[in-house]
Amino acid sequence: MSDHHSRISLPDEAATAAFAARLARALKPGMVIWLRGDLGAGKTTLARALLRALGYAGKVKSPTYTLMEPYEIGELQLRHFDLYRFQDEEEWEAAGFRDEFNERNICLIEWPEKAAEHVPQADVELFLTEAPQGRHLACRANTRMGRECLDSLPN
Repeated sequence: MSDHHSRISLPDEAATAAFAARLARALKPGMVIWLRGDLGAGKTTLARALLRALGYAGKVKSPTYTLMEPYEIGELQLRHFDLYRFQDEEEWEAAGFRDEFNERNICLIEWPEKAAEHVPQADVELFLTEAPQGRHLACRANTRMGRECLDSLPN
């Protein structure tokens, strides 16, 4: 199941925040979202904007070195993974990451390809690329839940 949506232009941080606010309203517990793009493409910026849009007021740390940062926002549980420095399968198992993927948590994963054998399939993939003015974002739904999420994004 693959459903490409048109590319979205994100010319600046305000546009990224506006998209994140739309996405925040469409997320459901249990979703897995992959954030894809080269270094500097804006994955962490989008993750921070999404956390802010969900109402998280604390410091948003990049999980580059910790690999995962947990966030509790009211009843919502969000896990932000950054697997750029991921080394091997044993690291995944030792960290207990498998347990974080459940019906309660929303999991945002930067660099999912670094743990391709272990990371659950994304409901939604967000592809960020640099553009002359800001970034472009392409979205793809891989599951029914992902399609419902993207289809319900308010304009």
